Amino acid sequence: LAEAEAQGWTIVSQDPATGTLSATATTFWFGFKDDVAVRVRAEGAGSVVDVRSTSRVGLSDLGANAARIEAYLSSLAARL
Repeated sequence: LAEAEAQGWTIVSQDPATGTLSATATTFWFGFKDDVAVRVRAEGAGSVVDVRSTSRVGLSDLGANAARIEAYLSSLAARL
């Protein structure tokens, strides 16, 4: 949750019991809204983080969703 907020995302919902979070990310230049979903689940002695980011409009995001996921995971790894 803290890392999602640090990315500037608007939290739509969260469920600690299932380890899921839904958020909206807004693009800087045009203000497009993109949907982001994060799921954290236990695996072995650690955890696995799954992230999905999808654009609501347009045929291409020009790599914005992939860049958003990479930035989130990099920042999260730096916090741990």
